[in-house]
Amino acid sequence: MTTPSNPPHIALLLSGGGARAAYQVGVLKALAEMLPAQASNPFRTICGTSAGGLNAAGIATHADNFQSGVQFLENIWANFSTRQVYRTDLPGVWACALRFLATLLIGRLGKNHGVSLLDNRPLRTLLERHLDLSKLSTMLDQGHLDALAITASGYTTGESVSFFQGKDQLDGWKRSRRIGSKTQISFEHLMASAAIPVIFPAVRINREYFGDGAVRQLAPISPALHLGADRVLVIGVSSQNNRKTREQVSQYPSIAQVVGHVMASSFVDSLEGDLERLNRVNHTISLIPEEVRARDGFSLKPVQVLSISPPGQVIETMALRHVNALPSSIRMFVNGAGATHKSGAGVLSYLLFEAEYCQALIELGYIDAISKRPQIEDFLELPAARARHSDSLPRTNAG
Repeated sequence: MTTPSNPPHIALLLSGGGARAAYQVGVLKALAEMLPAQASNPFRTICGTSAGGLNAAGIATHADNFQSGVQFLENIWANFSTRQVYRTDLPGVWACALRFLATLLIGRLGKNHGVSLLDNRPLRTLLERHLDLSKLSTMLDQGHLDALAITASGYTTGESVSFFQGKDQLDGWKRSRRIGSKTQISFEHLMASAAIPVIFPAVRINREYFGDGAVRQLAPISPALHLGADRVLVIGVSSQNNRKTREQVSQYPSIAQVVGHVMASSFVDSLEGDLERLNRVNHTISLIPEEVRARDGFSLKPVQVLSISPPGQVIETMALRHVNALPSSIRMFVNGAGATHKSGAGVLSYLLFEAEYCQALIELGYIDAISKRPQIEDFLELPAARARHSDSLPRTNAG
């Protein structure tokens, strides 16, 4: 346990995953119950990608009252409908589909004419109506937060760009294929970070078009470390720890199965790989005596990480159970691609923005976090953890 005069710099990392990000709200809900009433945000840095970036912005803009921020997110996710994220009316669905098909056959008719399978302008409307980004500067000025980082992927440069708004002393960074750019977070950054390639249109920021931040994000934990974190709480949307059994198959993979495979490689695999790499670095550092590190100017430091994520198979099963909640137009659309079958349920789990499915994910996240309560309390050094450790100390008899 660190001393009050030297508190740890704890960051919150919320990965991408479309509708699966409702799971993160459940984890945060459990965390809010562990904190004292009316407590401010316990994280000095908040990083988010894709739908996780939208959750990150919701928490950051309510950093003075963590419980209020979680309630804000739960109110949105628990009452979600797909039409609030992308157009589900038949004219809207077919207009995008026909434009996409025409582009494949004859090319684009205009250089700046965006092409995608779905029209996500309703999401922009939802964000502008409910999310007050102007509060972010106030939260930073009042000391409730050091930085908010939103990651997007540049289509021209191929770079993973973490746009961040933070305190004056924080500077950007540049590494191979990944950079940190200090700016004022806007709705363009949020929309770009959540723009799943092909499915949603790219968003122009300054000189370049950007898409989903999970694409080519080889080091998802990196932004939190560059912004000063020495502890990172990672809330993912799927765990690959339970490997699927390799079975004999006879049918060619459906479009949905292929797309789901690509999505998993972006939203899940890179985060799991980065966690493995960080654990190896921590182990290597532990083998080098501290005095040797100080003498040789060894700048790396161990970073504590606590990761909470659900088994991917569980979420896919839940998505299949709630597929009938989708509007008929979208259900017909995804059924033809094979997303309503077990093998293609992965892509369905990312696009099913319906209340009953999101509520089930929130409950799953809540249960998972409660089951890890002692680890979370120790990691965040909450009052309950301090009391528990104090009670475990040996006591001496007085007199």
